[in-house]
Amino acid sequence: MPFNLPGVLVPFHLLINPRLVVPSIVVKDIRQLDFPALYKAGYRGAVFDKDNCLTIPHEDRLVPELAEAWQECRETFGPGNVLIVSNTAGSHLDAGEIEAESVSHHLSVPVLRHSSLKPSYACIKSIRAYFASLPRPIRDEELVVVGDRLLTDVVMANRMSRRTLSPSRQTGETSEESTLLGEGELTRPNRAGPLAIWTEGLWKRENLALRALERGLLQGAERWVLKPQESAWRESLQHRFVKPLPVVEEEVKEGWVRRFVRRFRG
Repeated sequence: MPFNLPGVLVPFHLLINPRLVVPSIVVKDIRQLDFPALYKAGYRGAVFDKDNCLTIPHEDRLVPELAEAWQECRETFGPGNVLIVSNTAGSHLDAGEIEAESVSHHLSVPVLRHSSLKPSYACIKSIRAYFASLPRPIRDEELVVVGDRLLTDVVMANRMSRRTLSPSRQTGETSEESTLLGEGELTRPNRAGPLAIWTEGLWKRENLALRALERGLLQGAERWVLKPQESAWRESLQHRFVKPLPVVEEEVKEGWVRRFVRRFRG
């Protein structure tokens, strides 16, 4: 695991602003995300972490169980509007950008090249530059940021938000998008920025002590810092954009006693 100075400094930032560690939405994995509903609500682009979010750590291929959801995501947002931002692939640690090319090939989306690790402001600047360069530029408040780490992915998404004078919708400003949202159903208290989505499920268990620390920080922020209005806003997002996990039918293995009885009867 590479040394991540911006990540190490995050706990000190949380002393000033503990809300940075709080995701807008919590899911087990991306199969629970309703991408068409997100698009209808005004979101136009997505930033994804790689390891333990889309792939098994240190591998470049998509987790097979996510194939259908990943295809729906790419088709919903369109070519170039889905971006992988990893602290391995595409970073300064990726010699010759070999891993970035491999990940981009296997996941069929671009990988951001960046010299500073998440959740640094330099990395945020690179993300903004990428989406600003698209034929149809995408603003921060039109992005969803999805990842499995609270101290990197979620903190980075929340650092991209800005304070507003009044509650702001988490969408674009066109009348069509506002109509799709309904009557003030999804208003974020005094903030405008990306939707931070935390995937809490793990495809491979790693860094368990650090993850336990992250959960503790989140629980503390939820209990002692969040206001009722903020909690209600997060709950409304869960209802609007989160689907149940698909049910996977597992083959029931026949025990030796049942096999013996079946053969005896036969």
